[in-house]
Amino acid sequence: MAPVYKALRARGARVAVLHTGQHEAVASVLYDFFEMPPDIVIDLQRKSASLAHLTSALLDGVEDALRTLDPDVVMVQGDTSSAFVGALAAYYRDKPVAHVEAGLRTGQRDPFPEEKNRELIGRLAHWHFPPTPQARRNLLAEGISTDRIFEVGNTVIDAALWTRERIMQASFDLAPCTPPGLMDFQAACPGRRMILVTAHRRENWGQPIRNIAKALATVIREHPETVAIWPVHPNPAVRADVEAEISMLPPGVKDRICLTEPLIYPVMIDLLARCAFTLTDSGGIQEEASAFAKPVLVARDCTERQELVEAGGARLVGTDMEEIVACSRLLLHDEAIYRSMQLDASPFGDGRSAWRIAEIVGVGK
Repeated sequence: MAPVYKALRARGARVAVLHTGQHEAVASVLYDFFEMPPDIVIDLQRKSASLAHLTSALLDGVEDALRTLDPDVVMVQGDTSSAFVGALAAYYRDKPVAHVEAGLRTGQRDPFPEEKNRELIGRLAHWHFPPTPQARRNLLAEGISTDRIFEVGNTVIDAALWTRERIMQASFDLAPCTPPGLMDFQAACPGRRMILVTAHRRENWGQPIRNIAKALATVIREHPETVAIWPVHPNPAVRADVEAEISMLPPGVKDRICLTEPLIYPVMIDLLARCAFTLTDSGGIQEEASAFAKPVLVARDCTERQELVEAGGARLVGTDMEEIVACSRLLLHDEAIYRSMQLDASPFGDGRSAWRIAEIVGVGK
């Protein structure tokens, strides 16, 4: 949403940022980096890990914030529970909702609960901003009026390209925002091919994430000149499973896998721009990788970013160990296959999506 925030402010709009109080340590650094400090922060008191409790607590907090701010438009992005609750609270207060990154669908239960979140937002939104023709068709198939659908590309691409330009400037220093352990790892492995790994989705918790870790260990064991960096999700259950698998590896393999804390956005963009390929279950990283022509192995059985698979920039490998290992081998050994997965342009946007959104919503000048 940072590019949208900047585009709206450039048009003279008054923009208020609502922070839900989640992932505070990571979020605060992002707000600083993008120079968009929150106007309201919800004091989110989590008493349970259940989605029902989270939804209830968020709804109370967002309702209070909307009562205080009384906005003309409420903008939400993506498919999180926060986005769904933001749209629902706005609907209850009769405020028009603009949904950024609308229309993504798998047509299946998974990803859970994101698939239902975005479907429900689609029932509540006034403006729908799908990133691709396929996302637009999904909305039309659900009965959304064509005059409320605006295919604009994805602001994820805007943010990724803007960030890469900023971190490439000589005056920008990544060192202060890079964990010391990651800096030491990179210094010890200069010039080696690097695989960037992320895994966090709820449907992959437990044995699936363990399978991803085991497959990665096999790939690293087979390729002595290859290393892996894995920013581990802060969820304790996810971290415990990943660390349990990696800790059992022999030193020569374990030393070439860096398990690091969650990284702030510019560090992740730097790693994406420099990696050989990424193995991920993240939707956003699928898109960001495409902005830098990086092949993607998607650790899921389905993806709402099917456009990247159809364009040849990604392969669905699920959490099957043999499939992950086989596709990784191809990317590390077959130059023709690797190049075929390096797209000339991202199917998700050209870096101008936020400006289109600001103009369509029509706030400011």
